[in-house]
Amino acid sequence: MADPNEIRKEILEKTKEYYQAKFGEKEFIPGKSKLNYAGRVFDEQEIMNAVDASLDFWLTEGRYSELFAEKIADYLGIDNVILTNSGSSANLLAFSALTSEKLGNKRLRSGDEVISVAAGFPSTITPIIQYGLIPVFVDVDPYTFNINVKQAEKAITEKTRCIFLAHTLGNPFDVDAIMQLAEKHNLWVIEDNCDAFGSKYKGKYTGTFGHLSTLSFYPAHHITTGEGGAIMTNDSQLARIVRSFRDWGRDCYCMGGENNTCGKRFSQQFGNLPFGYDHKYVYSEIGYNLKMTDIQAAIGAAQMDKLDYFVQKRKENFQKHLNIFSRYNQYFDLEKATEGSDPSWFAFVVTVKENAPFSRDNITKYLNDHLIETRNLFAGNITKQPAYLNKKWRISDNLDVTDNIMNHTFFLGTYPGLTDEMFAYEEKMLHDYLSAL
Repeated sequence: MADPNEIRKEILEKTKEYYQAKFGEKEFIPGKSKLNYAGRVFDEQEIMNAVDASLDFWLTEGRYSELFAEKIADYLGIDNVILTNSGSSANLLAFSALTSEKLGNKRLRSGDEVISVAAGFPSTITPIIQYGLIPVFVDVDPYTFNINVKQAEKAITEKTRCIFLAHTLGNPFDVDAIMQLAEKHNLWVIEDNCDAFGSKYKGKYTGTFGHLSTLSFYPAHHITTGEGGAIMTNDSQLARIVRSFRDWGRDCYCMGGENNTCGKRFSQQFGNLPFGYDHKYVYSEIGYNLKMTDIQAAIGAAQMDKLDYFVQKRKENFQKHLNIFSRYNQYFDLEKATEGSDPSWFAFVVTVKENAPFSRDNITKYLNDHLIETRNLFAGNITKQPAYLNKKWRISDNLDVTDNIMNHTFFLGTYPGLTDEMFAYEEKMLHDYLSAL
């Protein structure tokens, strides 16, 4: 009978050969090859891990999920990492946890207010609305694109219970100021760290300051599992609540394939159930099923070994964009790092000045016509998006900078797949466009 271990070894060797044949280095041809703003950067190890996991045929969380979560926890120096199926789900689960009755008077309730910004991505705002709370939108700084702290303080009322903010495109918000506000007013803080994995604020990784934080592993992000995300916390109670919401609302915290971890599976009273009802089928939250598969986690475990390199490349690529665009300060305002921060840049953000002889849409059309991908800063002003027009939210003071971003701002990628040849092409195309004005 054939030895399955030998067959596995042979399959993995062939997988390595396959990677080299299929995904070998491709030449960039200026004007013919697309210059993407983001993309997957991987080698044979990600594919070998995925195949190895599939050969186990353990289709939900397993050994690779445990390894991936441990690598994230070790990297950030955080106690609890709960994997999920997307960054949006991570935000939903983090916010859901704060509505749990297990938190008593500290829980978030319908009608409470949550401080956030309108210049961002919908998944930071959507959970607030879905749970019947009121987003309170604060304007942002025109150079860091993060929350205006002075306006944030003015936005707080007796109804304010939480601050839910992203580190915009990898640039950390003013963590000290936000955490001081939260402490002063006894507010929860959720850090949306989806665009900022590897960023630091005053020497400490973002995603480690709030009561809860989130990550996304979509292909555009710092590491990828295809789809995927994670929730982080140092609070063991919040970790257990998040896991419950993620796992159908189940009260039991046994891992898949485990039973009776608590030693009291058939000897407890819950709700109005009969005494001793099987703890594995007790539901204490109105939950979901938002777990990650082990195949995804296997890819993530390999990606984590490259994260330091990815972060360094993003910093270098940001600087290369800066060297090109800073020659044209008469036309562009360029992003600045938050004081005290060391960003792992998700993107390079450019704002076209109002007096420029071209618009944001003019130059982005030109760049995209020449195969250089750009993106607007996500929703621009989310209060003007169709889905949010008739929802309950409040604007604090004004959103003047946010409206300027909506009309004049775009970004280019910093992902590690960008090469010197690509930057040379970008430099030439920008020069050609501006010199023709």
